[in-house]
Amino acid sequence: MKQPNFIVIYCDDLGYGDLGCYGSETVKTPHLDGLADEGIRFTNWYSNSPVCSPSRASLLTGKYPARAGVGEILGAKRGSHGLPADEVTLAKALKPAGYRTALFGKWHLGLSEETSPNAHGFDEFFGFKAGCVDFYSHIFYWGQAHGVNPLHDLWENETEVWENGRYMTELITERSVDFIQRSQEQEAPFFLFASYNAPHYPMHAPQEYMDRFAHLPWDRQVMAAMIAAVDDGVGEIVKALKEAGCYEDTVIFFSSDNGPSSESRNWLDGTEDVYYGGSAGIFRGHKASLFEGGIREPAILSWPNGWEGGQVRDEVVAMMDIAPTFLDLAGVDPAAGPLQGVALDGSSLKEMLQMRMPSPHKQLFWEYQGQLAVREGDWKLVLNGKLDFDRVVPDQVHLSDLSRDPGERSNLADRYPEIVERLSRDVRDWYKEVQRHGS
Repeated sequence: MKQPNFIVIYCDDLGYGDLGCYGSETVKTPHLDGLADEGIRFTNWYSNSPVCSPSRASLLTGKYPARAGVGEILGAKRGSHGLPADEVTLAKALKPAGYRTALFGKWHLGLSEETSPNAHGFDEFFGFKAGCVDFYSHIFYWGQAHGVNPLHDLWENETEVWENGRYMTELITERSVDFIQRSQEQEAPFFLFASYNAPHYPMHAPQEYMDRFAHLPWDRQVMAAMIAAVDDGVGEIVKALKEAGCYEDTVIFFSSDNGPSSESRNWLDGTEDVYYGGSAGIFRGHKASLFEGGIREPAILSWPNGWEGGQVRDEVVAMMDIAPTFLDLAGVDPAAGPLQGVALDGSSLKEMLQMRMPSPHKQLFWEYQGQLAVREGDWKLVLNGKLDFDRVVPDQVHLSDLSRDPGERSNLADRYPEIVERLSRDVRDWYKEVQRHGS
């Protein structure tokens, strides 16, 4: 069987409720809605972390963040280390199977040469290495409180390049389309990571996109405009695949690293209030929270030659499942390649998707800055939960039945003490284990 191409399209701080196919009545995303119609839309897909760097580490390594050596948001000082050099990314694991690899956009897994995208298996890299940049100047401003001066952060492999005035979302799309077009000249399959920084702050969008949503309040308007620019990018990528004659043979995964940001810096006008622009739909919590709003993500998988389109799947799965799934679909034996001897936490979803098998996960676990969480079936336990980076909740122990209360509004901890005790023990044991066996 022909090896499929792989594309990961990743957003930054996109809420579960901010796509048309996930119920948004204000954000228009026709291209992503079309991709969902032609593929599989997931309702219980989780990020492995409520913040960016750890989520991306899990996506690329197939491990829980702590075991991949990236448990926190990484800094932006030039030369800073990130994802350990001995970690095997999906790109590095696919290369021995003949895959060409490219990453365009956000990296945020290290600024040193040994932790750069090129060092981690990407043949081509164009984008920025730190967490966020100004969309037009590509300057990183947000480390000043930590002693980091503003710095320009746009690179072509290891060479600094300048594209002043060019909107970052459009640059990422352009590079992705060009890579696909060049693939026609190659017989090798490819892995493309289109890593958009929208709709992460700063809230920037071209006027044409702002005009589409002029009827909305500014916070919702700029959010919708930024997402619409990404949606148009997805449309361009799909169009390029079809023109290159490889759409049917390409597996496309779309998702986001974590839930929407409530940080006041999104306002851009000095407002100190919580930001309301992004939507987690019915879910509680935002970015940095282990409640559903911080970690449950929109997720779409499309492969015309592999799966029937128009499916909606409810199995509980996570970002760390992408790497083993793609390797399985590529016919790569992890035990015989760069991953030989490496224990993955994620599982291939091939059987689940093709033979209607159940989720490979009986439990999923999370940890972030003192918070712990576990999901088992319909039960979800959150310990020391927060709503975002700063806002704490009154109950240090919160148990929900997500089948009845997906928004985690009712605390059942007092009614089911034996479940609380068992799940608390399980998540604490897991946390000790990943700390002990982390990189």
